[in-house]
Amino acid sequence: MLSAGERPQPPHAPKVNSTSVPVSKAHIMPDLTNGASLHEPKNANAQTQHIWVVTGPAGCGKSTAGNVLRKHLGVPFLEGDDYHPAANKEKMGQGIPLTDEDRWDWLISLRQAAIEALSPSEANNNHPPAGVVVACSALKQKYRDVMRVAAYGSPNVQIHFVYLKLDEKVLFQRVTQRQSHYMKSSMVQSQLAALEEPKGEWDAITINVEGSMEDVQRNVIQAVSEKLAEYE
Repeated sequence: MLSAGERPQPPHAPKVNSTSVPVSKAHIMPDLTNGASLHEPKNANAQTQHIWVVTGPAGCGKSTAGNVLRKHLGVPFLEGDDYHPAANKEKMGQGIPLTDEDRWDWLISLRQAAIEALSPSEANNNHPPAGVVVACSALKQKYRDVMRVAAYGSPNVQIHFVYLKLDEKVLFQRVTQRQSHYMKSSMVQSQLAALEEPKGEWDAITINVEGSMEDVQRNVIQAVSEKLAEYE
């Protein structure tokens, strides 16, 4: 049975619902259906909205790339670290790796925030944006499957994972320089051990981010622009 990330790419604006997508119990874990509100089906002529989940381990540049996309696309940006409960931050600050159980509520909260960002509200004058950028490590495929639920039930929402690939040595160097951040360099090894690169997942884009800042920004914008062109 294929998981959500291994399905063949559907036509644009597919109509998907949570009962037709094969997601294993291991991917759902205890709370995917607990408190997770999904989009109501939209008009077939409605504007396609995109969720851009910038992924990768600590130090790969998720926040930097996410803000580049925020400015380029003119859409909201959600910093995944802001949605970690205090207990998770405390554990990571002490060099204690998070477990799957630690991550479920965090992923669900972040997913719900992405859904709300795309929904009409007073904050956007009932004119929701064309998309939202989310910085989220999403190290394992089952974590990405949790985020994929944000598009279930809505034919006009597309989710994409922008995986930032970086050499292990450079990751350690970058995290070591982040003195004020709760994520310590000792945590990089645990993240790399847990990492499942999104190989073969149709909704994932892999970008090598070992070049200069200018090169990285250009490559990220180009990859996202090419993906958006497929929906025109």
